Amino acid sequence: RGMLSDSRVFDAYENRKSKSFIHIHAMKVKVLSRNPDDYVRETKLDIQRVPRNYDPSLHPFEVPREYTRALNATKLERVFAKPFLASLDGHRDGVNCMAKHPKSLSTMLSGSCDGEVVWNLTKRECVRTLQAHEGFVRGMVVRFCGTSFFTVGDDKTIKQWKMETPGYGEEEEPLNTILGKSVFTSIDHHQKEGVFVTCGQQVDIWDEQRSSPIRSFSWGVDSFSCVRFNPVETELLASCASDRSIVLYDMREATPLKKVIMNMRSNTLCWNPMEAYNFTCSNEDYNLYTYDMRYLDRPFTVHMDHVSAVLDVDYSPTGKEFVSASFDKTIRIFPKDSGHSRDVYHTKRMQHVISIKWSSDNKYILSASDEMNIRLWKANAAEKLGLLAPREKAAVNYSQKLKEKFQHHPQICRISRHRHLPKSIYSQTKELRVMKEARRRKERNVRKHSKPGSMPVVTEKEKHVVTVVK
Repeated sequence: RGMLSDSRVFDAYENRKSKSFIHIHAMKVKVLSRNPDDYVRETKLDIQRVPRNYDPSLHPFEVPREYTRALNATKLERVFAKPFLASLDGHRDGVNCMAKHPKSLSTMLSGSCDGEVVWNLTKRECVRTLQAHEGFVRGMVVRFCGTSFFTVGDDKTIKQWKMETPGYGEEEEPLNTILGKSVFTSIDHHQKEGVFVTCGQQVDIWDEQRSSPIRSFSWGVDSFSCVRFNPVETELLASCASDRSIVLYDMREATPLKKVIMNMRSNTLCWNPMEAYNFTCSNEDYNLYTYDMRYLDRPFTVHMDHVSAVLDVDYSPTGKEFVSASFDKTIRIFPKDSGHSRDVYHTKRMQHVISIKWSSDNKYILSASDEMNIRLWKANAAEKLGLLAPREKAAVNYSQKLKEKFQHHPQICRISRHRHLPKSIYSQTKELRVMKEARRRKERNVRKHSKPGSMPVVTEKEKHVVTVVK
């Protein structure tokens, strides 16, 4: 510095000062900015919002905490599981069949030996009674537009009725009556056209404008118990026959397509409303079988849990689940791809359940039984009915996700599967399990002491099918 003149020292000092000044102005200054909407309550009754940091290192006990919540949610689900809603008692004989209205959720029809009833489910009362047939009403179906419905009975007639209640002073007369040659056991209507199908000694396809069938199918069978149109591929039909077979038809063909013969007779069947080729049949051997109609050599799922013959089956509108009615006085709900039921409903007074329906809004199940009652159930036993507040919805969804996350944990699995069953069903289930294990053990021992390859292993799915005829 001593070598520089005073003027140059002053210039250097000024230059450094200006540089530091420029540096200070270019520097970023961070300021805390808070939006009052994020943390200030609108009223004193609101809950304080708490900010949450999702960094896993700050929450070392997150999994144990979530497990406890999942366990509590599972326990509360069993506490609040009260599926029974109402009993509709207006019949004077066992209810034999039911039909859903395609347009109105609250309207439902039921038929029995004493005639027939139209119900309003919202008010839970009978809105109309009519004497449809002499003897049992064997089957009923509502037309796809919902303006009329068809019934068949033991008196060999098919009758078409108006859906509207007749006015004051008007007589209850059918719109159309067709006299058949034999007793009809089931009826179903096409999804888009004025065509319906009946079965009895043969499968007949009818046009609404004609009094004789436009096509008839028979395949060496003396009688059929059930026939159903496919709701997706609307030209296809399937029927259950008395020779233990399930027969498939195409309306455009002159002859049936193919049939699968099983070890025991199938009572009814139902097509999956979302998967065109899949159907489930209820069988006399206590099981239900889900088939793909393209591969009938074996069912792709066997649904086991009932302890007596399964009499009816119906799919949910989502196609993910179905409900079955059994002679063992219970109804069970099965996921479509599971071998065991997720829930079982029963009451002390309920007798053999003959008919079952799943409502079109996926919320309710209707069961008709021998002791003249129709019962209304919740499809999800612990579901809260009515409007839910946004916070309630969020809590339900959160609990559901937690239960799914920890569903395979032993304690949660045990609680969610636990059901109180009538003593007779509990003891029969135990007995069937012992019998099945004895059969397995016997097969194992015979195979062990036989020539290698002489006794092939037959899977559970292949055991129940005799043959497929094309």
